[in-house]
Amino acid sequence: MSSGLPAHVEEPDLFSYGLIGLINAIECFDMEREIKFETYAITRIKGAIIDELRAVDWVPRSVRARAREIERAHGKLEHRLHRTPTDEEMARELNVTVEEFQESLVEISNSTVVALDELWAVSDSSDDKISLLDTLHDPDAPDPQPLPDASEVKDRLADAISALPEREKLVIALYYYESLTLREIGEVVGVSEARIAELHSRAILNLGRDLSPNPPRR
Repeated sequence: MSSGLPAHVEEPDLFSYGLIGLINAIECFDMEREIKFETYAITRIKGAIIDELRAVDWVPRSVRARAREIERAHGKLEHRLHRTPTDEEMARELNVTVEEFQESLVEISNSTVVALDELWAVSDSSDDKISLLDTLHDPDAPDPQPLPDASEVKDRLADAISALPEREKLVIALYYYESLTLREIGEVVGVSEARIAELHSRAILNLGRDLSPNPPRR
C-alpha cells in the first residue's frame, strides 16, 4: 500500500496504522463465522490504513474540487477546439485570471498521487481495463506470454507522450524517467519550479485525456 504514496508518508507509520486494524480484527473476530481470520484481518488492516491516511490528508477539499473542475473544463475545450487549450482559454472557461489558473495548476501538481488501483482503458474498441497494480512485476509468478493488452497500453502511452508539446514532453521525461525533482527540472530548463509544476499538471491532463476510452481529436 505504500507504493504510489508521497515520500513523506513513511512505512513505519503505515505499520502503526495497520496494527490498529489488526488489534481491532482480533477483538471483533467471530470464530463461529465460516471465514478465515486472515481474510477478515486483511480487510480490517487495509481499512485502518486508509482511514488514517484520510485523517491526515494534506490536500484540502477545495484543491481536489478545483482539480475536477479544471479537468472537466480541459476536456470540454479540447473537444470543442480539437486541440490542447491554452492557459488563456482555460482561464476564460473557468472565469478566472491566467495567474489564478496557473496557481491552481501548481496546487494540483503538489497534491498529485497515482492510485495503483485506478483503471485505464487498454483499447478504444473494447471495454477492457487494466490497473497500474496489474503491471507490477511479481518475481514469484510464472512467466506468462506477453499480453497484447499490456503492449497496447504501452503503445498508446508512448503515442500520447509523443503528441505532447516539447516542454511538457521534456518535463515528463526528466520527472518519470530521470527521477529529477521539479526544482531540479526547473534548473535544467531554466525556469521556476512553479512553472515546471504548471507544465507537469498540463501534461498529466493531456495524457489522461488521450488515454481515455474516447479521446478527443487534436
